[in-house]
Amino acid sequence: MREVIRARGHENVSAAHASTFEVTTDDYLTPAGDCILAVEADRAPADFDPEFVSACRNRDATITATFEADGHRETVTGRGDPDLTFESDRSAVGRTSDYVDDRTILLGAAFAAEGFDRELVAALAEGAELTVMLSVEE
Repeated sequence: MREVIRARGHENVSAAHASTFEVTTDDYLTPAGDCILAVEADRAPADFDPEFVSACRNRDATITATFEADGHRETVTGRGDPDLTFESDRSAVGRTSDYVDDRTILLGAAFAAEGFDRELVAALAEGAELTVMLSVEE
């Protein structure tokens, strides 16, 4: 199963956060938002198909997030959890930790924003269009 989010980069994208990465529907980004990779997302977790959400709520599920912008590609793998709600209508957040809130889309991520390819980050800081493909395997 798969979900796709389209968003765009912003001049304040720094991808410096050590434990999360995020894509938001907000149309702005301050320098403090160092986990945010893109803004103006066309979808949020609350928009995802209930079957996709159900599959992600399996503790044994593998969730893969693939980010593509301006010819650059980065893939991050994490896992699902029964506590994932996918209720946020604003942001999708991947976490290296086990912390869950309504924005969380995967846990135990292999890396966070600071681990993203710097060429991809530079393209996003220049405002590149971003496609995020989320897939889940139970």
